[in-house]
Amino acid sequence: MGSQYNRMYNPDTVETLSGTVEAVDKVTPMKGMYSGVHVMLKTDKETISVHLGPEWYVERQDVKIEKGDNIEVKGSRVTFAGKPAIIAAEVKKGDNTLVLRDSAGIPAWAGWRR
Repeated sequence: MGSQYNRMYNPDTVETLSGTVEAVDKVTPMKGMYSGVHVMLKTDKETISVHLGPEWYVERQDVKIEKGDNIEVKGSRVTFAGKPAIIAAEVKKGDNTLVLRDSAGIPAWAGWRR
């Protein structure tokens, strides 16, 4: 799991943002990676791309993120493809929390069988 993409997560740049989900997309962040789930989050300051995790993992979780949801995202601010983005560690929707990474950025799906 020490891919170039996972190494982008930096515990020193972790912040928490709140906003509304404007779009939910499936993207392949880098060649050879699995398709990932990605949302566009509109905050009071910006609209930013938030990378959640691999589609096969995110789709199996109980918390479903959909367009129009108000969410709180905790994650590492990075520059991805020349634009600011957040690699999410946690997403809160109402009383539910989708846990994606631990405080060091280790993905929750590390060691999972697909």
